[in-house]
Amino acid sequence: MRGCVLPSSLLRSVALGIALSGLAAGLAAPAARAQTSTASGVLTVSATVLKFCTVGSSLLAFGNYTPSTASTASTNVLVTCTAGTPYSIAMSLDAGDTTAARKMAGPVLSGTESSLLYALYRDSARAQPWGETTGTDTLSGTGTGLPVSVPVYGAIASGQSPAPGIYGDVVAITLTY
Repeated sequence: MRGCVLPSSLLRSVALGIALSGLAAGLAAPAARAQTSTASGVLTVSATVLKFCTVGSSLLAFGNYTPSTASTASTNVLVTCTAGTPYSIAMSLDAGDTTAARKMAGPVLSGTESSLLYALYRDSARAQPWGETTGTDTLSGTGTGLPVSVPVYGAIASGQSPAPGIYGDVVAITLTY
């Protein structure tokens, strides 16, 4: 077919077909993917849990006292210590106080402060006084991580003759851990 002249419309059709087949081949060919790699390691996390305790209490209210009748009352000390932490609870004594005779201060009459004697106990029978000597008159326990309610029992003996009025005392709670 030498010297054969092809019509231009046929040449255009052939050229378009070749171009379209090249485009289709490009679309069908898999796209080149970016190559990725990974590396791994570890993150070490740590914390140190320290021994820690808190202590709180509510009012020990005896109410009204008459000399002819003994008066008793109870309240609770709330202790929270980290789990496994041993602790000891002590109740302070003021100068001149003993575990059997603590003093509530009252009104001042004729220049002298009135007092009302009372005692604190670790048991409901009021046989184990509460003081500040570790191993003798303190209370020991081990923390659970949760609040623990520890009862405190109080007693005012009958037969005292204080002046009428309001009496009170503040006892420091020492939590050793």
